[in-house]
Amino acid sequence: MALMITDECINCDVCEPECPNEAISMGPEIYVIDPNKCTECVGHFDEPQCVTVCPVECIPVDPNRVEDKEMLLQKYHRLQAAKA
Repeated sequence: MALMITDECINCDVCEPECPNEAISMGPEIYVIDPNKCTECVGHFDEPQCVTVCPVECIPVDPNRVEDKEMLLQKYHRLQAAKA
């Protein structure tokens, strides 16, 4: 599953630079996560880096983007191939 940022976000700016897929960006009011780029850090780290650094714990799994570990790994490989 991709992650999402809830409206509890305080725009502290710590999550954006931690995302290895550049899936996090500033939205109209708070940071947002592009679900097409979010792999929950699968392929990069053992746990999502944005969740690890978030001081207000506002980055849950997006219930509208159900993806298992294998799907996230496939997305990781597609994103890496696109970078090459």
